[in-house]
Amino acid sequence: MAFPDRIERTVEIAHPPAKVWAALTTAEGLSAWFGDKAGIDLRPGGSAWMTWEGGHSADMRVERVEEPTVFGFTWRMAGLPEDDARRTYVEFTLEPVDGGTRLTVVETGFAQLPDDVHREEYAGHTEGWARELGELVDHLDAAS
Repeated sequence: MAFPDRIERTVEIAHPPAKVWAALTTAEGLSAWFGDKAGIDLRPGGSAWMTWEGGHSADMRVERVEEPTVFGFTWRMAGLPEDDARRTYVEFTLEPVDGGTRLTVVETGFAQLPDDVHREEYAGHTEGWARELGELVDHLDAAS
């Protein structure tokens, strides 16, 4: 049996794509809903990072920027050694719809992970994207 490789979540957000784009692609936006602090160099090959209270951090590499419709990055999985080159790819797609934006996030690359890491990271990210997208919506609603 093959490992699941893909997580996909879609949410309708009652805000215009430009506002959602800013929440996904700026340090201020990311630190308001995703991490506690963030930095981003918004260009393909640029670096990005987030930190959370409690010491957890994520280093990302910006892979795709097609403003205002597609933003993608890669990041390292927590269960792998620091020098391991394997990363998953996260892509956000924004589509204007009546009354706001349809946002789809897809994360792929889990099948390359070892058994024990795959189980923990896939389950954690599956639950995490549902929670984080809820936090994104809450943030955008509160900022209105």
